[in-house]
Amino acid sequence: MRVLSIFMRPCMAQIQRMNSKQFASALVTLLAGTALLAGCAATAHDTTPTALGVQRPAATLEAAVDQPGPVEVETIVAARWEVDRGGLINLENPAAKAAGLKDGPEPIELFVHVIRHPTRGVYLIDSGVEHAFLADPEHALIHGMLGSMAHLDKLRIRHDTQSILAHAGAPVQGVLLTHLHLDHVLGLRDVPANVPVYVGAGDAEDSSFMNLFQRGVYDTALERKGALREITFEADPSGAFKGVRDVFGDGSFWAISVPGHTPGSIAYLARTPKGPVLLTGDACHTAWGWQHSVEPGSFSDDRAQSADSLARLERFAAHHPSLQVRLGHQELPARAQ
Repeated sequence: MRVLSIFMRPCMAQIQRMNSKQFASALVTLLAGTALLAGCAATAHDTTPTALGVQRPAATLEAAVDQPGPVEVETIVAARWEVDRGGLINLENPAAKAAGLKDGPEPIELFVHVIRHPTRGVYLIDSGVEHAFLADPEHALIHGMLGSMAHLDKLRIRHDTQSILAHAGAPVQGVLLTHLHLDHVLGLRDVPANVPVYVGAGDAEDSSFMNLFQRGVYDTALERKGALREITFEADPSGAFKGVRDVFGDGSFWAISVPGHTPGSIAYLARTPKGPVLLTGDACHTAWGWQHSVEPGSFSDDRAQSADSLARLERFAAHHPSLQVRLGHQELPARAQ
């Protein structure tokens, strides 16, 4: 429950300062909102299936992955932040307990991966942080009390999405979201309205309770954008992954279904001139989680499924030692890859 973890602690401090009339009013508002939105989809924005890419068996990916390819991957640290460790790492996992891990603030980074294909152009994986957070905080996607509750005072922006797009070298052709969560949509309003936004099938329709808090942010982030393009997967014959999609149809860039963190979570793999690069998305947030095979914690919809997806990625990486792994929110030391 990412938003509850981020918001509820400062919320409690504000509640304690309320008088009885203010508390009653806030409670009525919350209950009314719950009645209206509980069970609703993550966003009211239109969705449509995408024709991008071709379904392939995982064996095709396995056969091609170690061959150099034409795709360039530039990973940019858009911002640094911190969130609860218990959301990033399942602290109930026996390995986490044995290590004595406790909840508390954990530093993270918000990444934007710029993908450059020689004929298909430039794509972004995830969206970074919009320029308004620097230039006009009072009108940024998250601001005011919500911004305070989200600890935006701890958000340190290094490269906003506007500047990333300006230096991309060519117009962006699409934004590929690894999943539909708050920290992955913060830069979408800097992206031109005609640029398609892609997301795994199931994320936009996800009816988890956290959508009570996040739905409005998603809808605002997607205003004036076309319908969300949903990426679907067919079951893989080998069972190595839940599904694999050849994004550009030439074997150079792949989408891998990794459900659990969200229903439609996607990892991406690029064949570059210097070797393969795996972008796990939030199938694994942290270096510690990857190094100790411990799945994400309370930020995930389904921890058991999340653990399964992480195990599949780690087995795949073990079979391909040349693979460079880039995690969802922390850099992995080179010696650990």
